[in-house]
Amino acid sequence: MTSSLRDEESFDSLLRRFNREVMNSGVMTDVRRKRFFVTKGEQRRIDVRKGRRRARIRQLRSQHREM
Repeated sequence: MTSSLRDEESFDSLLRRFNREVMNSGVMTDVRRKRFFVTKGEQRRIDVRKGRRRARIRQLRSQHREM
């Protein structure tokens, strides 16, 4: 992910391109996730909670489509 200034490219466009590369690579998501230590048990509880939420949203969407 080495961004270098291209010919006839402004610094602003280089910065925008770099930010886009960082967002697409998932580095920031990784950094946010690893910011605090989370035990395996706590991560499992978080995953279960997220799964329940996804299932509830999926169910509500399917009910809404049936109407």
